[in-house]
Amino acid sequence: MRPQMEIIVPSGKKRERLDVFLTHHVENATRTKVQAAIKAGCVIVNGQAERASYAVAPNDVIHITLPESPAPDVTAEAIPLSIVYEDGHLLVVNKPAGMVTHPAYGNYTGTLVNALLHHCGSLSAVNDRSRPGIVHRLDKDTSGLLVVAKTDAAHAHLGRQFARRTIRREYQAIVWGAFPVEKGVIEANLGRSKSDRKKMAVVEGGKVAVTEYTVVERFAWLSLIRLKLQTGRTHQIRVHLAHVGHPVFGDPTYNGRRILFGPGTPRQKAEVQRMLDILTRQALHARTIGFKHPATGEEMSFECPLPEDMTAVLALLRGA
Repeated sequence: MRPQMEIIVPSGKKRERLDVFLTHHVENATRTKVQAAIKAGCVIVNGQAERASYAVAPNDVIHITLPESPAPDVTAEAIPLSIVYEDGHLLVVNKPAGMVTHPAYGNYTGTLVNALLHHCGSLSAVNDRSRPGIVHRLDKDTSGLLVVAKTDAAHAHLGRQFARRTIRREYQAIVWGAFPVEKGVIEANLGRSKSDRKKMAVVEGGKVAVTEYTVVERFAWLSLIRLKLQTGRTHQIRVHLAHVGHPVFGDPTYNGRRILFGPGTPRQKAEVQRMLDILTRQALHARTIGFKHPATGEEMSFECPLPEDMTAVLALLRGA
């Protein structure tokens, strides 16, 4: 059975062509593909097929039958890797911001998996062929540590540790504003946004998501914080922090590139803009990871420093 998607048009939405609306609200969609899907009867509005020119109205319910695309062949590519640890069972790598973890629609080359296949020759085959070795992932513009499985046995063992939430991970982020307390827990269920399928959101009935935070350093309008995940949902940290009014600095998707706190004078705004020019992505870094080695049972722990763009922004903040 092919997967289905439901979109409910927001109550305040102005009328817009069906094909235009879906192009903006379906991940990786193009208008040509959307029009083809509508013509093929794969898009149903309020229980009936409509033309591409149909003007969507508030509270319309749109059901889409998604095409099944074959997993792409993954080719090895000579891309530099920052390897923190490696043995015959696994690797720990420091993924740079801007690199996609594994091939997917729109990103078939230049990914971490392409680089790993060139370095290793082979990886675990537990996943489909587009994601060999990938036990967990980081967003494209989040930097930091990932553990990768070379063998199926290592993959299965590490996967169980993630399922049991015994993997130890800590992130650091620069965020907008000052927290009222030094430590806290954000608990809010997450799911796909009904108004924009490319985004996640806090939704009633979504998957349970829990994020712990600790304030490390306070600045005039920003804070450096440490984060631990009790769950591992898509965009969890970014959505949770935006939900409590402290978006990750520089995050273009979840309101982190607007000046939200403090700067009032032209000079102050120019200083913040300079930081945003340095940091062209969300200021989020997976700094540590710890787990039991799948073959030896040894407790393993790794740490990598903040990348240059985040350290440059912190230097400016401390200088100010």
